[in-house]
Amino acid sequence: MGMNLSGPKTVRRGAPSPAILLTVLIPMLGLPTFCPAQKPPEPATQSAAQPLPGIRALMIDVMDHQKQLEKVRENYTYHSSTTTQEIDGNGNVKKTESEDSEVFYINTHRIERTVKKDGKPLNDHDQQKEQERINKLVEKAQKVPPGEPLEGPNTNISVTHLLEIMQASNPRRENFRGRSTIVFDFAGKRDAKTHGMAEDASKKIAGTLWVDERDRQVARMEAHFTDNFHVGGGLLANVQKGSSFYFDQAPINGEIWLPTAAEGHIEARVLLLKGIRQHVVEHNYDYQRFSVDAEPGKTATVVEPKN
Repeated sequence: MGMNLSGPKTVRRGAPSPAILLTVLIPMLGLPTFCPAQKPPEPATQSAAQPLPGIRALMIDVMDHQKQLEKVRENYTYHSSTTTQEIDGNGNVKKTESEDSEVFYINTHRIERTVKKDGKPLNDHDQQKEQERINKLVEKAQKVPPGEPLEGPNTNISVTHLLEIMQASNPRRENFRGRSTIVFDFAGKRDAKTHGMAEDASKKIAGTLWVDERDRQVARMEAHFTDNFHVGGGLLANVQKGSSFYFDQAPINGEIWLPTAAEGHIEARVLLLKGIRQHVVEHNYDYQRFSVDAEPGKTATVVEPKN
């Protein structure tokens, strides 16, 4: 069984920026995005007396949930809004760019169709180019097997191997947004033997993971680089120590978990020359379910816990 460290199968145009490089690494532990419809969560006080599960068994269970229900996600679409700020050496914002996209999934691959840039809809020419790009991606996604990237290197890592690279510690139970979660800290083992970009990055990241206890879904991850991370031996990019990010998910319609927000603070040097500081914020919203047994355009909403 493998877990995908490349996160959602996002395909963007142009050369990879440091923001995109970190987006590639956000779901460090193979963040799952699916859960079955079940009864309301048990109050945290009821599960507090139960023994904590082992971290290895917990993460394997998380990945099993993902594998079993991966097709459910293809019944959903949602909007994603990303704002990127360029920061100067004094911490002042030099430039702000935004992009709004429609997100959907084909054969487990995530595809983003850009609909706005800097708050303005694409003009007719750009819309046509974007639709042509999406048509090609959809055709390709139907042929590329699940778990393999549409573009770039394959960054899958098995659960067991990842847990050999990462050291988990301090497991505990916390009430997170009204739901009981298993929380643990993690840090890369500097002496672990690794191969490839994803495994190399794993050694240089530390943080905290919140796993929903009932649904076995990753509700939140916070992480930061504990050392500089060289992409392409440092020739393509060098992500600086201290760069950090978080990733949130939430249950939608009682049957699926989807991303709700992400944020990153990135310092990097690209192509040995250009130093970049970026603050990237992503918000996801307007979840909609579509299938033959559902009303077209029916709006899906984040399931809020009952008091």
